[in-house]
Amino acid sequence: MLPRPNSHLLRQGRFSESGRAYLITAVVHQRRSIFSDWHLGRLLVAELRHAHDQGRVNSIAWVIMPDHFHWLVQIERCTLAQLMQAIKSRSTLTINRALNRTGAFWQTGYHDRAIRDGEDLRSFARYTVANPLRAGLVEKIGDYPLWDACWL
Repeated sequence: MLPRPNSHLLRQGRFSESGRAYLITAVVHQRRSIFSDWHLGRLLVAELRHAHDQGRVNSIAWVIMPDHFHWLVQIERCTLAQLMQAIKSRSTLTINRALNRTGAFWQTGYHDRAIRDGEDLRSFARYTVANPLRAGLVEKIGDYPLWDACWL
């Protein structure tokens, strides 16, 4: 596997602030469309919910796309690095087990965007869950099974 030439830049200036909301994106290794199988997507959903139920984050909105996910969270009792290490590690084990395979599941790193004070979280939530519409996967968001938002 060749290293991504700019993946180290994703970590520069990264800072986790308790109570701050972040929009996080992580991509499946080699952009394989693993989550086209919605049952496998539900395994990832279980890990997102686990982090929420543990009180590590307040999960605001998420969508699982065929080859990546977007997650709008408010950090509570962890850092972004701790959160993503746990999510990626636990989901890799669970999904690889379901597929009877081993090896890399996620691309290295992840993208995050801190939401500034005063920015409307609802607009970020709407943007997040509308990804399947923009990608042409469905005509109505209610037809897509792998999303949720606390307000919608």
